[in-house]
Amino acid sequence: MKKSKTAVKGRGEIPSDLEDFLSKNDSRIHDELFEFLRIPSVSAKSEHNGDTKRAADWVKNALDKIGVPAKIYPTAGHPIVMGEWRKAPGAPTVLIYGHYDVQPAEPLDLWTSPPFEPTMRNGKIFARGSVDDKGQLFLHIKALEAHLAMRKKLPVNVVIIAEGEEEVGSDNLAEFVVEQKELLKADAVVISDSAMFAPGLPSILSSLRGLAYFEINVQGPAGDLHSGSYGGAVVNPAMALARILATFHDKDGRIAIPGFYKKVREWDPRIRKQMRSLPFDDRTLMKETSVAALGGEKGYSTLEKLWIRPTCEVNGMLSGYTGEGAKTVLPAKAMAKVSCRLVPDQDPADIAKLMKAHVAKVAPKGVKVRVDTLHGGRPWRAELNGPIYDAARSALRAAFGKEPVITGEGGSIPVVGDFQKILGAPVLLVGFGLPGENAHAPDEWMSDENFRLGMRAVATLWDEYGGKAGRGKSEEVEDDRD
Repeated sequence: MKKSKTAVKGRGEIPSDLEDFLSKNDSRIHDELFEFLRIPSVSAKSEHNGDTKRAADWVKNALDKIGVPAKIYPTAGHPIVMGEWRKAPGAPTVLIYGHYDVQPAEPLDLWTSPPFEPTMRNGKIFARGSVDDKGQLFLHIKALEAHLAMRKKLPVNVVIIAEGEEEVGSDNLAEFVVEQKELLKADAVVISDSAMFAPGLPSILSSLRGLAYFEINVQGPAGDLHSGSYGGAVVNPAMALARILATFHDKDGRIAIPGFYKKVREWDPRIRKQMRSLPFDDRTLMKETSVAALGGEKGYSTLEKLWIRPTCEVNGMLSGYTGEGAKTVLPAKAMAKVSCRLVPDQDPADIAKLMKAHVAKVAPKGVKVRVDTLHGGRPWRAELNGPIYDAARSALRAAFGKEPVITGEGGSIPVVGDFQKILGAPVLLVGFGLPGENAHAPDEWMSDENFRLGMRAVATLWDEYGGKAGRGKSEEVEDDRD
């Protein structure tokens, strides 16, 4: 028989059996989430290695209990948990990714309540890891439980992996994905580790910028000199570095490194138009950052500058005397940290070559300059076509009662590119965080409404995707409850 559906607070249709389960088990689900959040699984601190292992065990047990058998895979760092449910022949396979490790909680004195004692205030769940990413990972587990508890089956095959090193660079994840490539093979990858554009406005993340990070060292004399005795004759490394950095942009904010834009892929005008139509005001960003004006590349909106255009920024500078009072010194050396955010189809290795060639060309005589590449990551962009994206639009609309918007992200999530490159599957980034959630800061929080609606959206997603991908069209799934 056909599965009945129900409307949830006027927001749209959620399958009634899934809604019933999530509503009736709401208190227990929150208790379990709070138990998870109490584990101080700080991956960056060795003193918490035992806690991180305990969090991995907790995730494994949570998956085992709902009927998704899981294993723990040791790595050179923190372990990876992988659960599998493969009892839907002919249906697509989904890989769900999340992480159970969290950022350090310091400074502790800036928390209103202890970071590892979850607290509900004003509709927000306050705790380290509440939104990044334990809360978002956990809502996926509960969405799977709703299906398995009510129907004894899933409309899709599922592989779910949770790592413990996302907050320290995911050093061992790519190797694990390569080693387990056949086991992890999927028709789509789904990740919830991001934010919605605004409250009540569901969002699908369409792009992530990549990264090319450099350290520029300028060496002048063998040691610091008296600026009165040598200044004006000996080339000052600090001034030389300033001149080099000043050549990185033209007067319109465009990056002036030759060849920098050669591989930049243009965006569909329709996507750009949609981004421009989002409810965003430059004055909000100015107030948030306490600045009197915004800058950047002319000809693009602020959101386009933040999401879909490349950048070249100075992240730090060091030279000469910086202590209290005056010291008339001509410094022997100067250093700058510089990061370039990249967009498709820029390659960090190509950008490194261009950066080194440009710096060598503009460096003043009288100093030696060295450019070291410290880190790189590829940009990512989804085409937003295909069954998983169609299913996501339907599921988000059902849960939130609004058409989802397309957003971008100025930062980098290296694992996204790894999944797409190694597994060759489309990646759906659909997050349930919100702006201002303090993900890496004191008083981190997650909207409780988003947590609840996120479970319903994801549970509905599997019905939608199982129909759209498994049978080529959206159908009702038979309800085999007694």
